Amino acid sequence: MNLILIGMNHKTAPVEIRERLSIACNEGFNPLDEIKAIPGVGEALYLSTCNRVEILARTQEHTDAEEGLKSMIYRHGNLGEEDMARCLYVYRDSAAIRHLFRVAASLDSLIMGEPQILGQVKEAYRLAVDHQAAGVILNKLLHRAFRVAKRVRTETGIASHAVSVSYAAVELAKKIFGNLKGKKVLLIGAGEMSELAARHLIKHGGDQIFVTNRTHERAIQMAADFQGVPVDFDHIGDSLREVDIVISSTGATGYILTYDMVAAVLKRRKNRLLFLIDIAVPRDIDPRAGDIDNVYLYNMDNLQDIADDNMQIRRGEAEKGELIVAAETDRYIEWFNTLTVVPTIVSLKEKATGIIHAELERANGWLRNLREEDREGVEILANAIVNKILHDPMTCLKEESQEGSALAYVAAIRRLFRLDGSRDSE
Repeated sequence: MNLILIGMNHKTAPVEIRERLSIACNEGFNPLDEIKAIPGVGEALYLSTCNRVEILARTQEHTDAEEGLKSMIYRHGNLGEEDMARCLYVYRDSAAIRHLFRVAASLDSLIMGEPQILGQVKEAYRLAVDHQAAGVILNKLLHRAFRVAKRVRTETGIASHAVSVSYAAVELAKKIFGNLKGKKVLLIGAGEMSELAARHLIKHGGDQIFVTNRTHERAIQMAADFQGVPVDFDHIGDSLREVDIVISSTGATGYILTYDMVAAVLKRRKNRLLFLIDIAVPRDIDPRAGDIDNVYLYNMDNLQDIADDNMQIRRGEAEKGELIVAAETDRYIEWFNTLTVVPTIVSLKEKATGIIHAELERANGWLRNLREEDREGVEILANAIVNKILHDPMTCLKEESQEGSALAYVAAIRRLFRLDGSRDSE
């Protein structure tokens, strides 16, 4: 098979090492051109993301292509021997296929089930095609990888549970309100996590964003990013009357929203549901506010527990994904093994067809006395007889190829039917 995959990822190499190679590969040279120039490399794929750098190649037998690939990574990543031994992994043949399928299906990602990696694999394949680095083997392999990714995403629940704190907040909001269409959001503070949660809320239907901060200029700036409305920090209570969701993340040492403040506002809201997300440490919202009817309060620990529970669910679903990967790996290997017998089957059919044509030509003296439909009947009969004779040998070859043990049969058939240019019997 001669497939080899060499790489490093978030599990084996720290970011400062991964980024060396990633940066180098964007500084004036095309990695695929250099990879193709390595003696013994036939086809190649180069995948580079923030969490992995990998080269997949099909090499020729009895070459030092593997050392050439490692040398390229060594030079451009400025890696020492210790780094190479510690960070690089090498997979061959079926292990390389399985690893590629796991990567495409997001089973090997930092956040299992994330969708971005499939797009990155597709882009790497597009570049391989554009640079004529992908042939029959990699074309089939990558399309099979895309199939695996689709199956894992549709046949398992690996991507259906939020595993980040910010996205867990969105999932909770959707459960509380049914949907987020038209919901208004108040951001208290300008923390990165609250901003990310707000972006998720807007993406899933959230409407207007209000922003307040002790430094009003920062509130104005952040509100502009969301095309929202800046709110004076001293008028948070007024904003609570209008919004449906509050995300609070400040550096305050005391409660920004007290029990009395929330209780008073809820009466003026006519008991409309209010969802409070407190992702500050120390907490911004009095935990007793969660005891008020129609108030739902979640803090960082609540959200992290949800995210952790969901990650456990994803890991369970990943086991189903691994079974899909294993089955699809076997199918690809079966297909690959059939390639060893295809030339022999083609040669056998071509020789049989040649014999039929030669014999019909030799019998043309008496065949031409037949009606046209009778001549066609004779030709059809001759082809049918030969096809039936060849059916069992060809079926045997295909079956043995799936077991990986067809070479002896190939050699025997090529010799028995003289398919390698030896003199045909008269």
